Amino acid sequence: MGKRYLYGAAVQGIQNFIFQTNELKDIVGASELVEMVCTSAFDDFGNDPLKSIVRAAGNIKYDFDDEEQCKKAVLEFPKKVQGMAPGITISQAVVEYNPETDFADIVKQLESFLRIQRNCPARSNVHGLIGIRRSRKTGLPAIAVQYNDYLDEPTFKKKERAEKATYKVCEKAFGVNFVQKYKDKIPFNIGEITKRNNWIAIVHADGNGFGKIFQKIGKDKNKLASFSRKVNELTQTAAYMAFMNIKNAIEVELNTSGCFIPIRPIILNGDDLTIIIRGDLAIQYTNEFLQEFEKITAKELQSEFGSGLTACAGIAFIKSSYPFYYGYALAEDLCARAKAKAKQLNEDLAPSCLMFHKVQDSFVENYEEIIERELTPSVGLSFEFGPYFIDIDKQTGYWTIRDLLDSQKKLTSEEGNIIKSHLRKWIELLYVPQEDITNRNNDEVGNGLAEQYLNRFKSLLSDKSLSFSKELTTGRHDRRVRNHIEKTIKTYPTYDVLALHSIYEVVTK
Repeated sequence: MGKRYLYGAAVQGIQNFIFQTNELKDIVGASELVEMVCTSAFDDFGNDPLKSIVRAAGNIKYDFDDEEQCKKAVLEFPKKVQGMAPGITISQAVVEYNPETDFADIVKQLESFLRIQRNCPARSNVHGLIGIRRSRKTGLPAIAVQYNDYLDEPTFKKKERAEKATYKVCEKAFGVNFVQKYKDKIPFNIGEITKRNNWIAIVHADGNGFGKIFQKIGKDKNKLASFSRKVNELTQTAAYMAFMNIKNAIEVELNTSGCFIPIRPIILNGDDLTIIIRGDLAIQYTNEFLQEFEKITAKELQSEFGSGLTACAGIAFIKSSYPFYYGYALAEDLCARAKAKAKQLNEDLAPSCLMFHKVQDSFVENYEEIIERELTPSVGLSFEFGPYFIDIDKQTGYWTIRDLLDSQKKLTSEEGNIIKSHLRKWIELLYVPQEDITNRNNDEVGNGLAEQYLNRFKSLLSDKSLSFSKELTTGRHDRRVRNHIEKTIKTYPTYDVLALHSIYEVVTK
């Protein structure tokens, strides 16, 4: 048999391209263009399903048996992508191999080449002279005017795809029948998603366990291609089932209050899910998605590939006026953090879990800096209590997502109302610098003041309230390594529960 050519392409700048604006239409239109890059746009260069290994989530792997056809893809595909989605660039690599070669090694070599190519800066094809009129939103050269708004080329292309793309991705996430019934209820402005207040959430979920399955099937390119297609289908099914599990409550709102569907799917491809959702629905929907993803992949992948998958998610709670790009970057950071912590519990297959953060500032750094600045009241203490798991052994000290939701709900009860203000005061005292409190009382130094306050208000509580307050203030001991030094940190769920409660209960509209 003759030589073959494994072609690989990776889309760069996806997040910047999609979340460059806060316009929902543009965001969904951009995500559709990214999906087209991996599907219909590549069909001119290779459309044989038996040779197509990966065609989703910003990645393409295609097995060419014709050198000239492969060369054509390398030369012409990036130009086609830049024409249909200006602002996106493509990294490409090719590995020539013999059919007898271990295919898993070929894929690893291709990925190595792609990583090298990603580090080579690409010249922007969206530029213009100094004197050219520019878009007021992006600063890029304008090519069209729409409703007195100057549009740059990327935005113009996004708007062209927006309406059709919106219905397409919503049908994947909600089902065709639901979209047809409530077509006029699909939100095109972010303000239409909010309800009681302006809190929305950006949710990013990503699958685990690919490495384990890849080790089993990596030598068989047909199985690898089948696995890729199957995961894409199952992710969409899990998103649909998650929505079905909360659909009844949403339909009641749609039929009684005249509001809009409070969820807008953005990316639903490969093993990736990214949605914008009303703040008070984010944890519940994500919990349903993680459960459905784990259940469906276990059922559908176990027999053919020997293992199911789990998934982790990050949720960034932001105000509706906050830049989406920063919210998405935070959601990605949180998802990665959840994966890393989950792998500490099970290296082979990280258990499904989520982490979240409510953005309080006008500027968000990476999550590591947020931990240092916002979630560390003093040395040895932390309010980074997550991740929260679908299911977890209580002996670990971690909570399930259901534990989190139940605790938030308890704060709305009579007992919860009694202790809320006390918990906030306790947290406030934990953040007081030591030098600010040493002069108040010689016995009240460091965290002793907060501890004394905590003991005082606990002594006034009923047994039921006392039990709940202990749940929120007992904490868990974590071992963490920072700058090659291992430390034991005591971390509490209090901050997370109060933050979530404010998103659920505060009314500003």
